[in-house]
Amino acid sequence: MKATVTWTGEASFEAVAGSGHRVLLDGPPDAGGRNQGPRPMEMLLLGLGGCTAFDVVHILRRGRHDVTHCSVDIEAERAPNPPQVFTKIHLHYRVEGRGLTEAVVARAISLSAEKYCSASIMLGKTAEISHDFELTVV
Repeated sequence: MKATVTWTGEASFEAVAGSGHRVLLDGPPDAGGRNQGPRPMEMLLLGLGGCTAFDVVHILRRGRHDVTHCSVDIEAERAPNPPQVFTKIHLHYRVEGRGLTEAVVARAISLSAEKYCSASIMLGKTAEISHDFELTVV
């Protein structure tokens, strides 16, 4: 994988992924930014959410389960002093589908957390990661 991050002025940066997709990163006004994009640490949480949600949907679909919705709410705490790493992260999944059971969803989330989600496993080196879920059977 490759990526390029280029300073575009003040506290703004353009990040370009190897796939060609672009994201504007920006800082808060009190740090010289214009609040036009997510902060870099927010991008880590977004990446974590995307990684694990992808896994959960993939695992459920691979098991031939009819998942119709999956979202992840993420709350995180950071250390008070630099480098201000994440110390606690909580993931709250909202999963919907036809005929899904709590056991099946719990297993998919556990597999993501313990085996497949690279972001979760990497961030788990500095943060205590917890999760729970809501299941709606439609």
